[in-house]
Amino acid sequence: MQIRVQPFTVHKRVPLTISRGTTAASTNLWLILEHDGIEGWGEASPFSAGRTPQTTEAIATALESLAPHLADYSPFDQQAIAARLRDLKMPSAACTALDLALHDWLGKRAGLPLWKLWGLERDRIVPTSVTIGINTPAAAQQRLRHWLDLTPVHAIKIKLGSPAGLEADQAMFLAVVSDVPTGAKVSVDANGGWDLAGAIAMSHWLAERGVTYLEQPLPPGQEADLPALYRESPLPLFADESCFSRADIPKLGDRVHGINIKLMKSGGLSEALAMVHTAQAHGLQLMFGCYSDSTLANTAAAHLSPFATHVDLDSHLNLSDDPFRGAEMQDGRLLPGDRPGLGVYR
Repeated sequence: MQIRVQPFTVHKRVPLTISRGTTAASTNLWLILEHDGIEGWGEASPFSAGRTPQTTEAIATALESLAPHLADYSPFDQQAIAARLRDLKMPSAACTALDLALHDWLGKRAGLPLWKLWGLERDRIVPTSVTIGINTPAAAQQRLRHWLDLTPVHAIKIKLGSPAGLEADQAMFLAVVSDVPTGAKVSVDANGGWDLAGAIAMSHWLAERGVTYLEQPLPPGQEADLPALYRESPLPLFADESCFSRADIPKLGDRVHGINIKLMKSGGLSEALAMVHTAQAHGLQLMFGCYSDSTLANTAAAHLSPFATHVDLDSHLNLSDDPFRGAEMQDGRLLPGDRPGLGVYR
């Protein structure tokens, strides 16, 4: 089994601003795994979510060091490969690229898409939300209009946690919701941009305005404050930056209502599926999200999204130069197709 890695840079049509900063472009990594004449594809994208940032350079270096260790394995050796990755302390995004490629290879070998291999129901997939980043009220309103011109919109995620404070958050929120289509669900993601008092106040203010749920209201590392917010908030709370893998879930089970699974955080589909079952055992809801991922990684996540109550896989829709094709939007839902494996092609 051999791998090679190719960097590719993607540019956002509209830069995305969250509480931690603004992203206009991303250099991601395309991993190609070859074995027995079949290629499996995976993707790693850089991200920073409150822990050590995973840069493109760090991920590429990790994958280069990994390649010699894979020569004696086949894609059927996933358990042994996973143990090797743990021993080598690979960054989660590097693990993701390899894990996606392994699953893609196996699906192609079997001649089936992953959602069919897992016995999942594609019709259960809910609409993906489109994201409105932090901006001026007028610019945020215009961003929603751009989304409405691009695709049917049934769910909208508004990024709050502005460094300018709660009044700026409220002004932007009101500008956006004035144009929300009838029946569309609205959620809010603060990306850890509030303190406890602000989060409690905003949870009531947003609930009065019909918000569906509140994501990562407090900074990662302040999970001890979540029980107080859990008791006070009229909105369901979802953890994102506070939840990387299944090991984080038991500590959150009594203080949030759900978790956001992102492949780059989890280390791939294998860990994401383990997170699904762990979260279900703790009575938590599930959502799937993304970073600056292309169609490749978002298609991979779409194969697991029949488990999700909420889906936020829209990053590739905001790319001007996505090199991949895969899952397709149908009436606001991102649906994986019938091609084998991930079903991604160029």
